[in-house]
Amino acid sequence: MTDQTKPRVALTGAAGKLGRVVLRDLLDHGWSVLALDQVRPSTLREDDDAQFARIDLTDHGQVVEAIAGRTDERPGPFDGVVHLAAVPAPGLTSNSATFRNNSAATWNVFDAARAAGVRNVVWASSETLLGLPFDSAPPPYAPLDEEYRVRPESTYSLVKALEEEMAHHFCRWQPELTMTGLRFSNVMHVEDYAAFPSFDADPHLRRWNLWGYIDARDGAQAVRRSLQRTGPGVEVFVIANADTVMSRSSAELMAQVYPDVEVRRELGEHETLLSIDKARRLLGYEPQHSWRDHV
Repeated sequence: MTDQTKPRVALTGAAGKLGRVVLRDLLDHGWSVLALDQVRPSTLREDDDAQFARIDLTDHGQVVEAIAGRTDERPGPFDGVVHLAAVPAPGLTSNSATFRNNSAATWNVFDAARAAGVRNVVWASSETLLGLPFDSAPPPYAPLDEEYRVRPESTYSLVKALEEEMAHHFCRWQPELTMTGLRFSNVMHVEDYAAFPSFDADPHLRRWNLWGYIDARDGAQAVRRSLQRTGPGVEVFVIANADTVMSRSSAELMAQVYPDVEVRRELGEHETLLSIDKARRLLGYEPQHSWRDHV
């Protein structure tokens, strides 16, 4: 039985690499969660204030039913919807399959949330909108931020660009909506950090995203803080950790690999080149974890 005094959220992609950490974080911070995915999340416990429902997010009727609360023992609208489910990266399936799945799933979630009267929607956008990968074309400047026009370089990224545009118009149609797009960097768990020292041998190995990453626990913090955002309208945020994946300094990396790219300010020794200034300012986001604490 869910606790009806708690705020309630529907979480898609709850069994994913980031989703299962977000699920645990929300439960630990007093949320009641409806976990939506194809498989049961490994972090979901029997005594949690949560319910799991298996769902095909490309089926509009299933999504409408879930977000209307009809799969849950507690009827009525959710206090928030977090949409993380997707084909999670380019190249995992055909371009047409990626486009068909991700665009339909996001439209269905956005539309179902609006129809159910949910006023707070958080979804996973992507660092790829910044122009990744930077192997063939350099970044326009560093640190990168949210201030330049998106540069999708793959079908996966193109869908993310369409999602951000879709959110803009949903908020235009319904001005009381709060929609937050999180441009997550490369998601990492603690066990992934053992490989990080090997990146130092060749700084070009990770230049594709300016040596960025996001600890899943800090990604979860960004989701939780986004659910607390009260201002109407759509905002997008780069979400990365405060440092890079490298041991050498950020200034040295830019000088060696991208000597012709403008560096717009003096950099901290290992400062992220995916700027999180906006997330710090508007969400109160502050990374709590670093791979340097584990290796």
